[in-house]
Amino acid sequence: MVQEATRLTATELMELEDKYGAHNYHPLPVVLSRGEGVYVWDVEGKRYYDFLSAYSAVNQGHCHPRIIGALQRQAERLTLTSRAFYNDQLGKYEKFITAYFGYDRVLPMNTGVEAVETAMKLCKKWGYKVKGIAQQEAKIIFVAGNFHGRTQAIISASVDPGATKDYGPYLPGIEIIPYNDLGALAEALKDPNVAGFLVEPIQGEAGVFVPDENYLPEAYRLCKAANVLFIADEVQTGIARTGRLLACDYYDIKPDLLILGKALSGGVFPVSAVLADDEIMLTIQPGEHGSTFGGNPLACAVAIEALKIVKDEHLAENAARLGELFRERMRRMMEKTGLVTLVRGKGLLNAIVINDSDDSHTAWDICVQLADNGLLAKPTHGNIIRFAPPLVMTEEQVHECCDIIERVILQG
Repeated sequence: MVQEATRLTATELMELEDKYGAHNYHPLPVVLSRGEGVYVWDVEGKRYYDFLSAYSAVNQGHCHPRIIGALQRQAERLTLTSRAFYNDQLGKYEKFITAYFGYDRVLPMNTGVEAVETAMKLCKKWGYKVKGIAQQEAKIIFVAGNFHGRTQAIISASVDPGATKDYGPYLPGIEIIPYNDLGALAEALKDPNVAGFLVEPIQGEAGVFVPDENYLPEAYRLCKAANVLFIADEVQTGIARTGRLLACDYYDIKPDLLILGKALSGGVFPVSAVLADDEIMLTIQPGEHGSTFGGNPLACAVAIEALKIVKDEHLAENAARLGELFRERMRRMMEKTGLVTLVRGKGLLNAIVINDSDDSHTAWDICVQLADNGLLAKPTHGNIIRFAPPLVMTEEQVHECCDIIERVILQG
């Protein structure tokens, strides 16, 4: 009889990561082993509310049975063909997702950052082939405080020293302007070599920075007037997170290029996508862009089911309603303490700002205490705590979580 392997403790598992893994993350000292709905459990069996949702990848809740069912059924049939051949799932997925979001075509990829890079390539291709920009002169405008990923091209558009230090030289053809600054955008758009403006409707990693109400619609108008593509990175804000299917829906904006990822698969399998109409998408010809795993049948089956759940379970409406409740509870708490200075967000993408410097340990210590009390969250930019639970949460659970947050903050 084969002896069952000794079960490792949380400490031993963390030591394994520290010894054999790259030191490119600094996780909270919690080792998770199981998830269901809004909950996760650690290796000791302690249950937590998940208030990060894998950075909004798990909008449909952990291990949603319908998504897992779709994954299992497809995994038993066919997982990967590459795009060297057709498969019986990709066309169905392409028809479904383009109708779902209202675009002519989709280019499927795997991760969010791949989708952003794909959008950049499409933007430049359009700039040369349609707008008529001279070769090697195309520019894309980004905004300060953005987070689009960690690839070499994307960090070239970052102003975060932690993302850029020791990684130069950076990609040319990128201009960075202040976020939420229409004057700066108008000035940048005077350059005829600008092909696109790439922006997050809400800057999640920056601490859930919500722009002025007129920023996105006016930015969209400015781009249209300048014949520049408006590109929305909705990898984190999309798929019902902010209380609408897309954050851009608040302003009746249809981006020229829409970037999706994360919750596109409900956190079950890496799936991302770029959507656009024919004029943009058909500028890329066979052999000019691709991915071995992009559009694989397993991803297609998972993504269709994940998107169906968003509408079937009214997750956008739930996020809008519970988000209002959560922010109201947080504002009432703020009145009782000087520790929290600001509450902001839309839907169930929210943050509180701690009255401290961005290099202090206060927010980190609060998150450790929250974990001790059964709620997982993570600080960003030192003094900001982001709260983004799965969208399947109930009103009763939101109140219970607000009670935990209040107890930790007010006792701190």
